[in-house]
Amino acid sequence: MEASFPLLFAAFVGFSHAFEADHLVAVSSIVTRRERLLLAVKDGIYWGLGHTSTIVLIGLIMIIGRATFLDGLFGYFEATVGLMLVILGFYRLYQYRQNDGQSEQHDHPHEHQHHLAYGIGLVHGLAGSGAMILLVMTEVQGNVNSLLYLLIFGIGSIIGMLVAAGIFSLPFSRKITSNEFLKMGLVLLSSFLCIGYGLYVIIENL
Repeated sequence: MEASFPLLFAAFVGFSHAFEADHLVAVSSIVTRRERLLLAVKDGIYWGLGHTSTIVLIGLIMIIGRATFLDGLFGYFEATVGLMLVILGFYRLYQYRQNDGQSEQHDHPHEHQHHLAYGIGLVHGLAGSGAMILLVMTEVQGNVNSLLYLLIFGIGSIIGMLVAAGIFSLPFSRKITSNEFLKMGLVLLSSFLCIGYGLYVIIENL
């Protein structure tokens, strides 16, 4: 039981990590184009897979290769995520404007949207990955255990993000978005939150 506790803790931390502000504003922007819960949840899974891919890759470089030179780059990684949030917010506004607020055919094409979610997850894995990996390097003994910890952390974040995506998609269900005024308000809110928080992250890290 004691041996499994660190891994359970890693899963819990990963799940909680998915609900941090920068993650939530990004996923809210993604799922505003979804009218079906299942597709939004899939977006969350793809986001989590991208996030986990980056953390495991950086973890391999730092833990196996002992590449401490990456330490000084984490601030720039965070700023990159901020820039992505700004772009994502403006892109969502552009999409909505292109459709003049009318039906955006939220569920097509499915794969393009999932690939977008995965790509956002890849970039988002840069944010906060440094602190997590450095913590693992100092607190967890052995390379294999360290990488296993990161992997379990990633699985926890995938579960957390699919839950978050599902919750955030509920206001955009077909019944609610039949009211175009309400739909416009929700899209504008999620977009401007994305832009505003992205600018904040950039300023804080440059």
